[in-house]
Amino acid sequence: MQRPLVPILLLLMALASVAGGAVWFIQRDRQALVEQFGQERHAQLEEAASGVSKSLEDLGDNLRFASELLAQPGSAGDHRRELRALLEAVGQYRAIAVLGPDGGELLTLVDNRSRHLPADAVRPPALADTARQALTAPPGSIVASHPLGSSASGWMRVFAIPIPTDGGGGAVAILVDTEPLFAPLRLVTVDENTRLLLLGVHGTPAPMSDPTLASWYARLEEAGSTHVPGLRALVERMRGGESGTLRLDEAEADRLGLGPADVVATFMPLRMSGESSWSVATLSSTRALRTHERTLVLRLSLAALLVAVFLVTFGAYVVLANRRAVQLRESRRHAAQLAHLHEKTQKILDHIPTGVLALSHEGRISAVNQALRSRLPATVLGSSLAEAFPDAPSAVVKQLEALVASAREGGGVRSLHGEPLNLFSEKGQYNVHAVPLEHRDGEVRSLLVLEDLSNVRMLEDQLLRAEKLATVGVLAAGVAHEIGTPLGIIRGHAEYMLQKAGGTEHPQGRGLGAIVTQIDRVSRIIRQLLDLSRLQPARARAISLAPVVRGLQELLHVEAERRRVRFEVDVPERLPALAADADQLQQVLLNLTLNACDACSAGGSVRLSAGESPEAGVVEIRIQDDGRGIAPEHLHQVFDPFFTTKKRGQGTGLGLTMVAQIVRNHGGRVEVDSKPGLGTLVMLRWPTAAVPGLEERHAV
Repeated sequence: MQRPLVPILLLLMALASVAGGAVWFIQRDRQALVEQFGQERHAQLEEAASGVSKSLEDLGDNLRFASELLAQPGSAGDHRRELRALLEAVGQYRAIAVLGPDGGELLTLVDNRSRHLPADAVRPPALADTARQALTAPPGSIVASHPLGSSASGWMRVFAIPIPTDGGGGAVAILVDTEPLFAPLRLVTVDENTRLLLLGVHGTPAPMSDPTLASWYARLEEAGSTHVPGLRALVERMRGGESGTLRLDEAEADRLGLGPADVVATFMPLRMSGESSWSVATLSSTRALRTHERTLVLRLSLAALLVAVFLVTFGAYVVLANRRAVQLRESRRHAAQLAHLHEKTQKILDHIPTGVLALSHEGRISAVNQALRSRLPATVLGSSLAEAFPDAPSAVVKQLEALVASAREGGGVRSLHGEPLNLFSEKGQYNVHAVPLEHRDGEVRSLLVLEDLSNVRMLEDQLLRAEKLATVGVLAAGVAHEIGTPLGIIRGHAEYMLQKAGGTEHPQGRGLGAIVTQIDRVSRIIRQLLDLSRLQPARARAISLAPVVRGLQELLHVEAERRRVRFEVDVPERLPALAADADQLQQVLLNLTLNACDACSAGGSVRLSAGESPEAGVVEIRIQDDGRGIAPEHLHQVFDPFFTTKKRGQGTGLGLTMVAQIVRNHGGRVEVDSKPGLGTLVMLRWPTAAVPGLEERHAV
């Protein structure tokens, strides 16, 4: 009895040593984890700060552009129009003021979108005061005001720059809503364990700063500031325009409201015109690292305990098994018979979704489970595989017979994974397993397992499409946010230059017009992306299909004649009302019929028909064309975002994606059947309204 316990005790000792070493390694490496944590937070802050710095540089460039513009010869009207174009092009600008060399106000422009605001909000005294300060500033330097007291948010500031003296002198000032400029910094505060401190040009916390940090910042000069020496050091380095990382101890972190854990502070300046104008810092608690460390230690301890329990149990089992070995020898013959009966009853299960066939030594079916019984002939028992699958091609039956023979000869399981087989008059994908039985019973010699993957593939396709749509939503929001404003600025400048050039008759006019046209095209694509990502749930009502189709026919009449395509409609008036949003239903039918027209050559035909489905509560809508069709390898991609078979520039690949999403939002299904060269059939299975008679008449 002692011999089996010796290796178990040795294993327990080795396991305890490994667990202790792992705990020691985790504790020793904690400093490296904190340093890596600080590097990650610094990189995250640097990425967000780069966007803010770019926005501040753009603001400085616009100020210099305005000062250089006013220094150029020109009438007051020309200067007014040019400054108005700049004001309207940038959404953050609220007003522009121009002062002469003597400090007198020459011109004040207010953004049209802000005209409804009070006068002191769009023409504050600080606008002229800051411009007067710029009169005495060095050439090219930018003067910034304190946050305006009349602004409820604290984001409104005035930026001014002197006008070159060779252009007459003076100063120009712009009233700016700075909140959008610093919007990228909000991304670094998504984590609940991270706080932000943003210091403005004059060293005051911006509204985006954490309230607790802003409060402690205000108290730094008081006696209580000795409780936060780390924060004092951080602020001094921020005021000095430095960039780096600091570590605050647990006690100070708790006072700052970040919990009882060390804090890693990362900070860097936000430069404008090459100077440290703003400074930002994030304070991130390492509480998550500590929790992770404790969880890891706990898991290791639990794993060691479980292994120890397993080993002790296994040792006890070995001891008991040795004692009972003599008694079990006499029962082996009976156990062999029971094992055969158990194997036979366990392999042929009657209530599993996978089909199972039991084959005799001669290859005839001796048993079949419920999953296959309803799909096979009533006389399947005693028949061969060819008789059991009368609709399957002979090549498929021979493939199954060869698989069973290979499993018997090799004595192991033989499988076909994801095999396309036509077993029941329609093609599907199956996992096929041939399982030989160890006990050579003539009645049940082997098993043939058929696993239908059709539903699994359908769910996988739906999941993949949902992931792509989510990606499109994130992409749309990002694209609209990141390039919408720059495109607007480029378009405004291009239109201004086109007007100055005198229209498209100028040698450069066609190029400028092309810039405006292509920017409008990009804007339309962005709007389509946003429409796709913001598609609202359908507000379904009882809708009669016939009036919608008649309106659609009127819309497409001229288009079909232009393309020389025959458009036919066959929709009965007395169809059950559909549960649909009328506008979205029309959008689905319009997209599908236009796609069908695009697929047809001159002389082709498109047919839109509808009828009641054999499925209760469903109407089938069919759009069929005799166009070029869709290749089989592309059929599963037609509803994917950005997939299109049209030529470059003729389609975005979002039309059918939106069709599929609208149909699914209504609880319907869309199916596509196409053969290259013969045409395409799109089938919509649309649910009917729950209460008949409440139809909304809809026409275009």
